[in-house]
Amino acid sequence: MKHVTSADGTLIAMHEDGAGPTVVIVNGALSTARDAAEIARAFAEAGLRAITYDRRARGDSGDGAVAAPEREVEDLAAVIAASGAGAAVIGHSSGAVLAQFAAGHGLPMSHLFLSEPPFRFGEDMPAADLEDRLQAAVDDGHSEGAVVLFQREAVGLPEPFIEQFRASPAFAQIAPLGRSTIYDALVTRRASTPSTEMREVRMPVTSLCGVETMPILVTAASRLAEMMPDAEYLQVPESVGHRMDPEATARIVVARVAG
Repeated sequence: MKHVTSADGTLIAMHEDGAGPTVVIVNGALSTARDAAEIARAFAEAGLRAITYDRRARGDSGDGAVAAPEREVEDLAAVIAASGAGAAVIGHSSGAVLAQFAAGHGLPMSHLFLSEPPFRFGEDMPAADLEDRLQAAVDDGHSEGAVVLFQREAVGLPEPFIEQFRASPAFAQIAPLGRSTIYDALVTRRASTPSTEMREVRMPVTSLCGVETMPILVTAASRLAEMMPDAEYLQVPESVGHRMDPEATARIVVARVAG
């Protein structure tokens, strides 16, 4: 692990695995670089140099005073700069929204892979005050409450699933990530409908969608393909339940960045 410094001075932790063409992996909500270790290893075994990093307010990375999507764009810019020229980027879930948002801001990427980005296109949006309530929960020291609120209102998980998850050992691992939910809520609201700059990015784009995933993600993948007719759209049968299959995803990525 090493740290790079973002534009506002925040330290961002990044990890490297393998050798070959570079691919930066941008995680989704309530996850850290550790959660991408399996896919990074699959990329490395396929002949790629995989870079994972802790998005700010997670893991070994720091955080700024005020949450904003632009700060996360700057973080990704710092990681790409430290990774060397010609890096491809793959984002999953809200990480895919962030990756495309960053590409629309002009970040250099050789190829952009979007895995099940939760674009809502302005429809069925979370309550307008969600980010304020997440911030209030964090300010009051209720990180767990922010996580539950995010799962309930931003993700739309059913209450029985949330309660079951709260009772599991896994919940203790993500409970400290309450502050990070503000960033995910902000970027998915700001980029609910991809802007002209996001739709007209200049690098090759591959949109990926698995099976047995949330309906909102299937709809988003279809509508994004309509809005970006030059983008490649692939269904990945091996990716089930809003999870990137490491080996299948590695085969897709290596064929496009190392072929």
